Amino acid sequence: MFFDLVSYYKYQIRMENCANEWNLILFDRYTPVNDKIGYGENRESDYLCILTIYNFLLRTMRRYANLLAVLALSTNLALHAQTNELVIQTKKLGAEIQPTMYGLFFEDINYAADGGLYAELVKNRSFEFPQRLMGWKTYGKVTLQDDGPFERNPHYVRLDNPGHAHKHTGLDNEGFFGIGVKQGEEYRFSVWARLPHGGTGEKIRVELVDTKSMGEHQAFASQTLTIDSKDWKKYQVILKAGVTNPKATLRIFLASQGTVDLEHISLFPVDTWKGHENGLRKDLAQALADIHPGVFRFPGGCIVEGTDLETRYDWKKSVGPVENRPLNENRWQYTFTHRFYPDYYQSYGLGFYEYFLLSEEMGAAPLPILNCGLACQYQNNEEKAHVAVCDLDSYIQDALDLIEFANGDVNTTWGKVRADMGHPAPFNLKYLGIGNEQWGKEYPERLEPFIKALRKAHPEIMIVGSSGPNSEGKEFDYLWPEMKRLKADLVDEHFYRPESWFLSQGARYDNYDRKGPKVFAGEYACHGKGKKWNHFHAALLEAAFMTGLERNADIVHMATYAPLFAHVEGWQWRPDMIWFDNLNSVRTVSYYVQQLYAQNKGTNVLPLTMNKKPVTGAEGQNGLFASAVYDKDKNELIVKVANTSDKTQPVSLTFEGLKKQDVLSEGRCITLSSLDQDKDNTLEQPFAITPQETPVTINGHALTTELGPNTFAVYKFTKK
Repeated sequence: MFFDLVSYYKYQIRMENCANEWNLILFDRYTPVNDKIGYGENRESDYLCILTIYNFLLRTMRRYANLLAVLALSTNLALHAQTNELVIQTKKLGAEIQPTMYGLFFEDINYAADGGLYAELVKNRSFEFPQRLMGWKTYGKVTLQDDGPFERNPHYVRLDNPGHAHKHTGLDNEGFFGIGVKQGEEYRFSVWARLPHGGTGEKIRVELVDTKSMGEHQAFASQTLTIDSKDWKKYQVILKAGVTNPKATLRIFLASQGTVDLEHISLFPVDTWKGHENGLRKDLAQALADIHPGVFRFPGGCIVEGTDLETRYDWKKSVGPVENRPLNENRWQYTFTHRFYPDYYQSYGLGFYEYFLLSEEMGAAPLPILNCGLACQYQNNEEKAHVAVCDLDSYIQDALDLIEFANGDVNTTWGKVRADMGHPAPFNLKYLGIGNEQWGKEYPERLEPFIKALRKAHPEIMIVGSSGPNSEGKEFDYLWPEMKRLKADLVDEHFYRPESWFLSQGARYDNYDRKGPKVFAGEYACHGKGKKWNHFHAALLEAAFMTGLERNADIVHMATYAPLFAHVEGWQWRPDMIWFDNLNSVRTVSYYVQQLYAQNKGTNVLPLTMNKKPVTGAEGQNGLFASAVYDKDKNELIVKVANTSDKTQPVSLTFEGLKKQDVLSEGRCITLSSLDQDKDNTLEQPFAITPQETPVTINGHALTTELGPNTFAVYKFTKK
């Protein structure tokens, strides 16, 4: 009734020679006739036998389970013990790393300029939006006039007596998603004003107010300004905020009985970047400077092209007195109806002079991009939308005049404009981009006359061409040979790609033609599949990809992440490097990746291999990407390693070629890692993921360590 297996198990036990442990006598004693177990005369004996077999099976299973566990652990330890040996050849100094290697790309998208880096707090300050009073609320007797003192910005408002002692005339400005002010900080209010009917003086009262306040008074800062001339003059007064408010309103009352005209109404923090009056928001500009960029590309991007040529970015309109710089439609205003901002314009307050000045103050080479005669090709399919090749003369002259503006003597036409703006010394322009991400034969046939004219007049200027909007494919394959034919100095490549692309591109530049133009990786970011927003894993893959840029510094001379900025209430594109609201900003993990490369770029590439192959995340390399550099100025050896696997990787760094007396000291390891791969820094948690530095000690000329899963590390040693 039970089992016919007693003999089998007795045999197995004997074969295992476990007589003492299992007491086989017990089995022999209680085994029934014919080796059958059943209900018979010795039921108690039968039960004992069954129990013994059960215990045997249980203990045997446990024994083998433990054995399997031990074997698994041993196998794992054996695998784990296979150290990834990275060999760095210190004697073989490789390519020189260009000062421009890691930089910044600025485009006015996501309210990056007006409402962002440009510190102006008043929206539509000159009443030039197509809806003239957009951004303003008026009350009492306010009328719009169009014969103002500035030719390109003719509109202004007239404030008249409302006609009753208990009525008031004035206007409120909403700013960009509100006006952000901080308690105790000073704000410079300025306005061009006059008394159209003459008189000895009229007054306006300027206030910062909280329209949602439950207090007795909405105003928390107030000053009275006297307008005392029939002629247009600039007036200013300082407001000191009594509270911190990210959503304040600027309010202007007519505070006397007469009539006042107001034009170019402006409000700036006194404490701007470097203290410039027409300045930049300090925290955002500081974030840029803290990267230590080598190149600064501006002003875009697609806004260089414009939705149409009439609204392309025109650099000549962006210089000179700020009051006379005309309004321009932003290329991104109409692009995304799912995130639509009909009040998104460019004041040109942040213009080419300010871009050049910022480049200089950050220590970055300026790289302006100019229109090549093509409107945005994404938005225009017909040839008539573009400038014919035979009509490009004015566009080419714009390029020549820009070089004069940047580098020309103060006695030249455009050099004098620069000097009059406060910078008689040249800006030392060396690079100029012609066209953004153009494609098709339309682009090289327009680029060619630019190159001919620029080579003739300014052979010292290096010209940047484009390989189109994609990282590979038909247009890419067409444009690269064209850039070689035209002898462009650099070719701008763009790639907004998913994780799989970045993981597969570690060796992208290893086999590029070294005799042609150099590479400018001008726009790139990892766009996570199904999660196109900032998160750690995307930044990690960017770091991994950048090891390939660095290893190929002989061909890659520039690289800039994009986009740079995004307002949390005004974004249209993500991910982005720096996010901000009206008062605060946050540096993403992608920012810190860029900063780690820029601050540790070294001066020369060092060959780095694993099993005599570059470490590019290839099969058998355990998800590792790596590069190494030497810094001649600091006498430092720097190794960057990205572990894109989900396992801890044992790593050894072996520095070959050093002399016996060479000592590697002051070892440091800077890491970026996160347990949550979907996490990033936010305004609420700005320091959730930041670089962490720890000292490391190296024995001789080799370091043996472990690199955690999904971690980017920078190892630094000083050679003495």
